[in-house]
Amino acid sequence: MIRQFELVERVRAYDPAADEDALNKAYVFSMKAHGTQTRASGDPYFSHPLEVAGILTGMKLDSATIITALLHDTVEDTLATNEEIERVFGKEIAKLVDGVTKLSRIELQSDQTKQAENFRKFLLAMSEDIRVLLVKLADRLHNMRTLHYIKNPDKRRSIARETMEIYAPLAERIGMREFKDELEDLAFKELQPEARASIMARLGYLRDQGSAMVDQIVAELKATIEKGGITAEVEGREKSPYSIWEKMQRKNVTFEQLSDIMAFRVVVDDIGACYAALGMLHGKYPVVPGRFKDYISTPKPNGYRSLHTGVIGPLRQRIEIQIRTREMHDIAERGVAAHWQYKQGEGESTEGKKYRWLRELLDILDQASNPEEFLEHTKLEMFQDQVFCFTPKGDLIALPRGATPVDFAYAVHSEVGDHTVGAKVNGRIVPLKTELANGDQVEIITSRAQSPSPTWESFVVTGKARSHVRRFVRNRERQEYIYLGRAILEKAFDQEGYEYSDKALKGVLKIFKADAPEDLIAAVGAGNHSGREVVRSVFPGIKDKGKAVLPPAGDNVVPLAPRRGKKTPKDGKTKGYAVPLQGLIPGMAVHYAGCCHPLPGDRVVGIVTQGKGVTIHTIDCPTLESFAEMPERWLDVAWNPAEIGNDHHVGRIKLVVINEPGALSSLSTVIAKNLGNILNLKITHRSTDFFEMIIDVEVDDLKHLTNIIAALRATPAINSVERARG
Repeated sequence: MIRQFELVERVRAYDPAADEDALNKAYVFSMKAHGTQTRASGDPYFSHPLEVAGILTGMKLDSATIITALLHDTVEDTLATNEEIERVFGKEIAKLVDGVTKLSRIELQSDQTKQAENFRKFLLAMSEDIRVLLVKLADRLHNMRTLHYIKNPDKRRSIARETMEIYAPLAERIGMREFKDELEDLAFKELQPEARASIMARLGYLRDQGSAMVDQIVAELKATIEKGGITAEVEGREKSPYSIWEKMQRKNVTFEQLSDIMAFRVVVDDIGACYAALGMLHGKYPVVPGRFKDYISTPKPNGYRSLHTGVIGPLRQRIEIQIRTREMHDIAERGVAAHWQYKQGEGESTEGKKYRWLRELLDILDQASNPEEFLEHTKLEMFQDQVFCFTPKGDLIALPRGATPVDFAYAVHSEVGDHTVGAKVNGRIVPLKTELANGDQVEIITSRAQSPSPTWESFVVTGKARSHVRRFVRNRERQEYIYLGRAILEKAFDQEGYEYSDKALKGVLKIFKADAPEDLIAAVGAGNHSGREVVRSVFPGIKDKGKAVLPPAGDNVVPLAPRRGKKTPKDGKTKGYAVPLQGLIPGMAVHYAGCCHPLPGDRVVGIVTQGKGVTIHTIDCPTLESFAEMPERWLDVAWNPAEIGNDHHVGRIKLVVINEPGALSSLSTVIAKNLGNILNLKITHRSTDFFEMIIDVEVDDLKHLTNIIAALRATPAINSVERARG
């Protein structure tokens, strides 16, 4: 255990102006507060905060951080209070200790919701002062070093999994590679002991067999660079067991097939020497295509800068080389601790871009509906490899690999993402789901009338984009469920001769476990409760009416005729009209049935589906027969005449086409001339003389489809055509 004077001397060695009295006071305060408490290892509990402080002295952090490390468990685990900490050590220390205290239970949570909720608090505390994260990472590192003392294997695995999923990526994000590597390795040891043991054995064998080869490669690389008059330090570094295993899994290769288990680092005096050394190495050795990366001109979001290249180097070995200055090397090893913003003279201007990811995590926190969703999006945000793209003005945007123009738009600004209608990549218009590559210049086209599309969620990869899309879908879906739910309840009340009002629902909210009338209305719209169930609860004793009766399939009536035609004296409106399908986004609360492909102009009926809202069928759809025994699931719906022709719908037609040259060309030309758009074409049967096929056509309404069918019937190459069902 570190003694008091040793700790003070460690801090004073790199910070002669450190507050020696405050350090001594914190040492004694923590030791007395923890008293006779012990850890799972049997050691005095005070040894833990002391070790955490020792780890942070190795990072050369200021005395306030070291004092916080000594005190970080006192408020949580002893009788000490935050007020006492503030009185004895001042506001700055009290605020830091409080930030760490809020997170102290996170290791002990097995419940996912509590863990996610704690992580939200973690980020909020961390956003105010990054030193909270530094203390927490050191705290987790010492806990991982002593993890083997915990007897419960499930608890050990839970802590290791949390370390791998949250703490190691956070350490990587602030550039603390040594912390990240050790945290990953300790977690890997617990989660995959056999895999780690196997890799360690193979690495040990390579060390024994290849130590002379590594020395030879280092010597030759150094000689090659120094021939150009450049002073350089060259060393070989073995990759960590976890990074080797992760690469084996990602590339689906064996240990023997990996070519870059060793990485060689070249450290030079300045940036000019970095590029000069690169030129010397590329001039002598064949370059491995696709392996060069310039993180000096485009640093990683965590501030990491280096040149990376792959060559067929000395002894014909394929090797990876990193070239950097001494300052870059210090930042690469210690990250934020090497040049953090709390050193005097530094401000937000130098740190703004580096911690943009932190602001984006906080933005995700605002958008997520629950802690679990936030945790999911956060993991998306932290785990991905990077691609670097540019705005038309030349600003650099770092994104996860696999990102699309929609991810880029949200990275620029939430408002830009919400109103995206299109994108140009390198001057060419591309689909919004296009995967971006390093160096792409991306221009986002926006419109104030545009809102996020539910389909975006299927291809965006950043947590920020996904959380915004989900929030829009969630809010819009709720609005539509409320709209449908109110219509269903009005119909149910009207059928029994009652006047509907939201006030009537207040007395039955507890029965349906709803907090407010709108929650119950939305649940009815989503199909979780039927309108009849609610009416029965409001007015007990109502009897069932029997089977649903299919209305006759006659002319297209818009809207459907009212059931009762009763007028209310209050507003003069006629009750019982069908629910108009207006302003509803398909795929949210309303779904158009794939069995009959209803179009505006068709007479339609809605079937309420539990948890999904309403599915719209044509009135003559055979599927409706299966719902005859469920009258409570039927909903009268109608197209809004004012909106017909303003939106696109899918009509399905069945054709028999003569098998002759130009037949398909004639078919597509006729559809195009009539302003239809072929979405899908499937040949269902072919013979020597004819093709039978199904075509999905994008049209405005039934009249539009009828015109296309009429034009096709007049085409010589078309033998027969009719509207398809199913």
